[in-house]
Formats: sequence, C-alpha cells, structure tokens
Amino acid sequence: MVNPAFPKNQLVGVFSLDLARLYNYLYQKTDKNFMIIFGLDGYDEISLTAEFKMISNASEQILSAESFGFNQVKQQDIFGGNTVEEAAKIFMNVLEDNGTEAQKNVVLANTAMALKCIDQNKSIQECVATAKESLESKKALTAFKKLISINN
Repeated sequence: MVNPAFPKNQLVGVFSLDLARLYNYLYQKTDKNFMIIFGLDGYDEISLTAEFKMISNASEQILSAESFGFNQVKQQDIFGGNTVEEAAKIFMNVLEDNGTEAQKNVVLANTAMALKCIDQNKSIQECVATAKESLESKKALTAFKKLISINN
C-alpha cells in the first residue's frame, strides 16, 4: 500500500479475506483506483486454480477462470520453481511467449485485471485482448527490458 511513486491505480493481492476487507476500508479513504485480489484457495493473485474475490472502488465480485475465457488450472501447472533462477526463467519464458498455456493464461488474467483497474469501464474480455496483444507482439518484453536498462 505504501508506494513512493504514489500511483493513481493500484492492483494488490492479499492472502486472506480479513486483509482484503482491511485494505478495502483503507483504500476507500483515498483517491486511488484500486482492485484487491484474494484467491479463495489462498493465493494472493489470480491463479486460475479456484475462484477469487475482487474488490474495487466500483464493485465486489467473485470471479473465476471462466470469467476470462480460460479453463481452470491445477496448482502444479503454475509452479514457480524451487529457486529464484528457476522463477526468473519461467518469467522470461512467459514474456518471450514461450510459457505453457497455464502460465500464459495466469499472466494474462492478472494483467487484464490491472488494465481493468485503470479503466473500469472496459470489459474483462477487452482487457484480456489488450494483454494478449502486448504479450504476443513482444511489447511487454520490450517494456521489461527497458525497465531493466533504466535500473542498471
């Protein structure tokens, strides 16, 4: 919640419903566009392994993989590796559009919700399409590489 860049839009994942409610209360006192994500199976992101609760300035909903046009996935399909290096390799594979379908869909779902946080009038399907185009055209990879170069 504390960010020195003071973003106007913020998507945040939490590991408990109590924390989601607390964040909702705190965010309501700000001028931020916000979305709080809590996976009903304990994930602090959209994992597509189960339904998740989304709380925003505009609404509170229970959503699922099907809300994005995806199939539910198994936890082992999105395992992030045993080391930071393994996780980084998976991350780069997804950005290079070489990840598994499950990995790609999880990234697309989370990206779509971040885009929807910015423009809550857009449908989830429109946001998924924008995210998919960014990933498949390598715009997301280019943006990541630019961020890395700025920080080196």
